[in-house]
Amino acid sequence: MYDRWSLNVLYKGLDDPKFEADRNKLSRLIDETIALADEWENDPKADAHDMTVRLMKLEEEATLVGSELMGFLMLTRSTDMNNVAAASMIGVLQSEMTRTAKAEAKFIKLITSAGDLDKLIAGDSFLEEYRFYLADVFRQAEHTLSEDSEAMYSIMNLTGGSAWANLDSYLTSTLKVDYDGREVNLSTVRNLASDPDRSVRRAAYEAELSAYPKIMDPIAHALNNIKAQVNRMARERGYGSAIEQTLAESHMKRETLDAMIEAMDESMPKFREYMKAKARYIGAGEALSWYDTIAPVGKSSRRFTKQEAHQYLLDSFSDFDEAEAEMMDRAFKEEWIDFDPRDGKEGGAFCAGLLGHNQSRILTNYDGSFDSVSTLAHELGHAYQNLQTSSHRPLNHGMSMQVAETASTFNETHITLKAIKEADGDEKLALIDSFLANTTQVIVDIYSRYLFEKEVFERCENEFLMPAQLNDIMLRAQEASYGDGLKKEERHPYMWVCKSHYYSESLSYYNFPYAFGAMFAMGLYNQYQNEGKPFVARYKKLLHDSTVLSVEDTAALAGIDVTRKAFWEESLASFGKLIDEFIDLVK
Repeated sequence: MYDRWSLNVLYKGLDDPKFEADRNKLSRLIDETIALADEWENDPKADAHDMTVRLMKLEEEATLVGSELMGFLMLTRSTDMNNVAAASMIGVLQSEMTRTAKAEAKFIKLITSAGDLDKLIAGDSFLEEYRFYLADVFRQAEHTLSEDSEAMYSIMNLTGGSAWANLDSYLTSTLKVDYDGREVNLSTVRNLASDPDRSVRRAAYEAELSAYPKIMDPIAHALNNIKAQVNRMARERGYGSAIEQTLAESHMKRETLDAMIEAMDESMPKFREYMKAKARYIGAGEALSWYDTIAPVGKSSRRFTKQEAHQYLLDSFSDFDEAEAEMMDRAFKEEWIDFDPRDGKEGGAFCAGLLGHNQSRILTNYDGSFDSVSTLAHELGHAYQNLQTSSHRPLNHGMSMQVAETASTFNETHITLKAIKEADGDEKLALIDSFLANTTQVIVDIYSRYLFEKEVFERCENEFLMPAQLNDIMLRAQEASYGDGLKKEERHPYMWVCKSHYYSESLSYYNFPYAFGAMFAMGLYNQYQNEGKPFVARYKKLLHDSTVLSVEDTAALAGIDVTRKAFWEESLASFGKLIDEFIDLVK
């Protein structure tokens, strides 16, 4: 109950007869999909509406089975990167799924041959549910290669970008760090960044930085080759840049991103005020060292056993929405959560929804701190958003990166501001600092990561970036964001090595969505504080519709215009008030 997750709802293991049966079922559905593409292509009299319905129903079935198989394998491997059998089977399934690439390219061409989305749907209630999905198919038609090219790219990606991503995940998960006379994994040493003892934090930071040269060369190759592949494919598909493709695929306007980034840039001096005040308070001088950025402040020594974290979360959210508290209770009791760090387990935290089961699985590296409880609240927020979208049809569960962080960051905001309100003295100071330290990560550090990735994408067009160059780009990005709030000689040049978000050939710029989530959630939380319970129903509708609306239309459900810089400034001002309160307290 308070240890590792159970995946038995999917399969009991790779030798489960159901696993093999589902593999065969997926293969059959892929064969039927390919046959349908050929049938449609070879029949000039085929009715586009009827064929689309047949296709969508086939894709629904394949999606449910494929997500079951791949979900089990990816979750199994995330807790044991040395699991050779799971890694091998992932490759087998990925290869199997590439067989549909040519058929999918045909379908995009054939579906859009109807010429008009309304004509295609023609009052059909089944297709009407897929209006947003089909509108995206029409958009993709402008950026789809020939059928043979799509098929070849899908196959080559297995040994290209996807393989480089797997290499990064393997190397960072299995890296051994020499710390305090013993070997520990990367997650363990990075968790020491919040230790109350500054000498421990510094030793852990130095050990961490000393370990990265062991893997930085192959990781640099992974980064260069992934970004080069993304650049090349973006151009081949007719996008002006990787960021243009990212925004199109996540249904967000460029003016929204520009308004948000501009507001973030202008807010950096305020966050530096916080960092400098914190540095003076902990005796670090006039600026923080990297290993002080999430150092605890105040005298809160409270630790949470997993049982206590369970009850604390129930108490914190039952007054917001009883349905969310009930889901959280299930998460603990039904073994949705894998808690502790261990060798071979991925670092950080994530939540994965189990399509068709109304369940999620949550990975954390729990250490008993309030920050760990806040991380649990964050990931359970993802599970809550998954629950709100569970009534959608199988193909309507895709979510833009930005709104995917809505409920998770709202939960973090709720649990922390509630705790701050109930605390006083050193406990209040500790909680405010914890919240601001986390906010600094998703505003200031995320800004540096955005700047880093933007420059890497631009330069990878014409050069191969060696580790020293990547370090230089990272340090300059940190200068632009942290500025004089962070000591130049004690920053983190290897942040590009340890952040898995850079290493995906299918998901670029997975940084600014966290900033979007933090500020959007703060705007929503301000509404909740003003309205109370009536807000909850509108909030749940927003979460429900988030998979079938653009970013801007989703925000509009809460009366928010995210293309306006003023909205982002208002949210940042809320963080600014907490910074002012922190500065007053440490004086």
